[in-house]
Amino acid sequence: MAGGKRLILQLLVVCLAAPVARSGWLQGTATFYGGSDGSGTMGGACGYTNLYDQGYGLDNAALSTVLFNDGASCGQCYLIICDQGKSTMCKPGTSITVSATNLCPPNYDLPNDNGGWCNPPRPHFDMSQPAWEKIGIYRAGIIPIVYQQVKCWRTGGLRFTMLGFNYFELVLVTNVAGSGSIKSISVKGTNTGWMQMSRNWGVIWQGMSGLTGQALSLSITSTGGQNIVCQDVIPAGWLFGQTFSTWRQFDY
Repeated sequence: MAGGKRLILQLLVVCLAAPVARSGWLQGTATFYGGSDGSGTMGGACGYTNLYDQGYGLDNAALSTVLFNDGASCGQCYLIICDQGKSTMCKPGTSITVSATNLCPPNYDLPNDNGGWCNPPRPHFDMSQPAWEKIGIYRAGIIPIVYQQVKCWRTGGLRFTMLGFNYFELVLVTNVAGSGSIKSISVKGTNTGWMQMSRNWGVIWQGMSGLTGQALSLSITSTGGQNIVCQDVIPAGWLFGQTFSTWRQFDY
């Protein structure tokens, strides 16, 4: 059977049990980092810190610049399949869904086809080793893939962690389902109107000056266009480092 037909058959099998697609199939490449236990993938440019605590686990990936979108893609989910039509290093009949949790920085000292995998405009996923080995054979190092953005499924609702110090207040938004990523956030204090926040970096947002000591409500819009208002989700008297959860969650 020709390579193209093998890939089509594999896509048909995977799609029977695949998450809801948010984009068509696209071509890219994938490598791995972080070691066999995946511990080296903790933290990263999205700001999630401990991926176990935040509910993202080891099925994660660092995105190349063209996919990372200055952090706006953090939290998005991608269904990835090794392209059997282009490589013998694939594990047939397998697929993996990963969450975007980090940036794979470009290396302009190396060409795109020899180590500069994350250089623009290449779409590339630098996955945790445990996730990568579900679809590729270890000795390959790099494999050709097809991928698509899919709906994220999370356990529980949205989570908000208060970061910063003194009068520089930040909020980390995690456990985002649906599109997996946030387009915009507004905040309202007990004694204020709604104020637009801005992305500080990754999934960390700023714009709460003067709200210390007030209960906070958040209006969050996903990149899928759904809006959720979490009324008084952060109580008055909150402290830096505290995490607050809600039952509210995105569908898209």
